[in-house]
Amino acid sequence: MPNPVGLVGIGLLGEALAHRLLQSGFAVVGFDVDPAKTAALAKLGGRPVASIADLAARCDAIVLAVFSTDQVEQVVERELLPALGDASRAVVLCASTCDPDRIAALGARVAAGGLRLLETPVSGSSGQVSRGEGVGLIGGDPQVAAEMEPVLRALFPTYFHIGGVGDGGRAKLAINLILGLNRLAVAEGLVFAERLGLDPEAFLKVARGSAAYSQVMDVKALKMIRREFVPEGRVTQHLKDVHLMLEQAERVGQQLPLLQVHADVLEACVRQGEGEHDNSIVINEIRRRTKG
Repeated sequence: MPNPVGLVGIGLLGEALAHRLLQSGFAVVGFDVDPAKTAALAKLGGRPVASIADLAARCDAIVLAVFSTDQVEQVVERELLPALGDASRAVVLCASTCDPDRIAALGARVAAGGLRLLETPVSGSSGQVSRGEGVGLIGGDPQVAAEMEPVLRALFPTYFHIGGVGDGGRAKLAINLILGLNRLAVAEGLVFAERLGLDPEAFLKVARGSAAYSQVMDVKALKMIRREFVPEGRVTQHLKDVHLMLEQAERVGQQLPLLQVHADVLEACVRQGEGEHDNSIVINEIRRRTKG
């Protein structure tokens, strides 16, 4: 692809995506409202720009890794679309986890102006994404996905085309529901084993070799045991996703009782000032929930 790839949002995920693109030989032009994050991009070898309009002038493929659906709508409709001129030349790849109904509606709105939107949320922590272990969940026009294949392969060596715009986000929410509950189950099992008098690291080796195994044990369990909570996926970020899951469940009339418990645990972590820590810190809340 002759032009650089644009990146809007250089947080944990954005930095991991920038790393993937740069390692694959793409030039990356990036923007974030936080100067410290644009400085992080420069250290990786990317080129910060002063505005989204500047980025739009240089890039045909633009990756969004912002926090919320509101921010995606703001960036796409109020900043990118007016700045692009000939919008049909560009493809926006939305890697943010968003409300799937609103993203589907956004895709339809911007298509009327010629802009092509592809959903590209990813399953995996920022560390996994940076190492090429993230799994892309693609929603949108298959022809647009085929056009963007070099970028998609750089970002996600493994990806699945799920369906139309909105379907990638729906799959991401369902996967994150399972993943979050796995994290909580591992945390609770580790605390239970420890309170029963078992050495937690020795127990973890046994659990990994048992029918209870999940990938969470490899990615998060030692962080839990050693109380190392440098973020690869923040509590606040996952809680935002949980609220999206609960909203979608309400819309379709589905009770999610285990997810309600998980939401309660995450909200307790936020009240304890742990919202910006890694989501593995849910183990602290399990430790705090004692009887007597």
